[in-house]
Amino acid sequence: MSLDHLPWHRPSSYDDRPCVRDDRTELTYAQLAARVDAVAEQLAGLGVGHGDVVAVMLPNRVELLLTILAAWRLGAAATPINPTFTATEADHQIGDSGAVVVVTTDPAAVLGDAVVLGVEDLATSSAGTLPTPATAPEDLALLVYTSGSTGRPKGVMLDHGNVSAMIESMGEAIAIRPDDHCLLVLPLFHVNAICVSWLTPMSVGGQLSVLQRFHPVEFVQAIERLRPTYFSAVPTIYSHLVALPAEVQPDVSSVRFAVCGAAPAPPELFAAVEKRFGFPLVEGYGLSEGTCASTCNPVEGVRKPGTVGPALPGQLVAIMAPDGSVVPTGERGEVVIKGANVMRGYLNRPEATAETLGDGWLHTGDVGILDEDGYLRIVDRIKDMIIRGGENIYPKEIENVLHGDPSVLEAAVVGAPDPVYGEVVVAFVSSAPDSPDGAVDVDDLLARCRAELAKVKVPVAIHVLDALPKNPVGKIDKPALRAQLAKES
Repeated sequence: MSLDHLPWHRPSSYDDRPCVRDDRTELTYAQLAARVDAVAEQLAGLGVGHGDVVAVMLPNRVELLLTILAAWRLGAAATPINPTFTATEADHQIGDSGAVVVVTTDPAAVLGDAVVLGVEDLATSSAGTLPTPATAPEDLALLVYTSGSTGRPKGVMLDHGNVSAMIESMGEAIAIRPDDHCLLVLPLFHVNAICVSWLTPMSVGGQLSVLQRFHPVEFVQAIERLRPTYFSAVPTIYSHLVALPAEVQPDVSSVRFAVCGAAPAPPELFAAVEKRFGFPLVEGYGLSEGTCASTCNPVEGVRKPGTVGPALPGQLVAIMAPDGSVVPTGERGEVVIKGANVMRGYLNRPEATAETLGDGWLHTGDVGILDEDGYLRIVDRIKDMIIRGGENIYPKEIENVLHGDPSVLEAAVVGAPDPVYGEVVVAFVSSAPDSPDGAVDVDDLLARCRAELAKVKVPVAIHVLDALPKNPVGKIDKPALRAQLAKES
């Protein structure tokens, strides 16, 4: 199935039903469809056609959604880029994806070889020259970039069939209805925000209100003002909400549930949210490679604290041993997933694709246990990924930057426990014997990181050691470094 069946392609079914709003713009479904056509005509005039890629590097705002839909209107794919990226990071994604146009806030920016289109210059009216939409399930819809063990982000290829399957799966799991209204606060360069907060309610004619950023007081004020029925957020956001002063007593009676995902959260946090605000908080789990979500505790039904729930409708979740066999209930192993939501593969990365999908399962790199009811508990991570406030950060990319300094012999980046963000980035380095001044300058290393990495990837601390610990086979012993940080915390 493709996305042509969704409401923005048939506005006459909804006419003046409210669709999407931010603090600048509010559109009905009919107005959205007209604006999408206008932007699509503009992109077509810049050479965008079927099979091309359009990059959108914007903070949360309605125009970001318009650009993605306009790309789909032409049979092109969209790749959303973190607007806080440095030029180096953005250029990699633009170049790797082959994007022909970038929509951004700065029309004078130089971003790879792509044509730059300023968001304020987006067209608002169309001449009616576009053909009828005709996308196929196998047409590429999204290129979502995720870092990997090589240290260079790679493009997760999600086609229209993947996205449509995800919308249906999530929509059934949370019983989405036309009268639902989502308050979106997560960044829209994440597939979670795109699928759970935006496309799922739009698939049934619901509403979406877009917030550009999160601030605890402003967020609860938005709930009182806009009256959403649900929202999706990361543990850090819920930690901030329950930490609001006792005198802050917002009216959140419109919210029938909220979703928590992207990073592990303690059961105590769920209990605190439900006690303070009164709505159920359900935890889900998934990967960009699975178009966002694969399990979720039910909104209505048994919610098991400490688990991320059972498999979503249409998906199969299993636990696999190293030999490729599926282990019995209650035994731990790697979490693997099957379903129409599983990505096509990594763009131009056949070896990485084969490693992740080669046996027909999506290998998550996470260790988990399924109980007798099919509820999944995540117990460990095979990979070294750091999750800071819901942001996936891979150490290798940061280590590559540190290794770029001639004074550094070895570098290891790990996550340190943090009460607000869950984890923060900490680096350990040792000095190269032939470094010019015989020592590592931590301030210089931090300046290098700030110049080449997004803010969330910059280490909060860099520790200089005489030598980094090694395991018996000579590899840097990251578990020992993590244990040291955990003990210190």
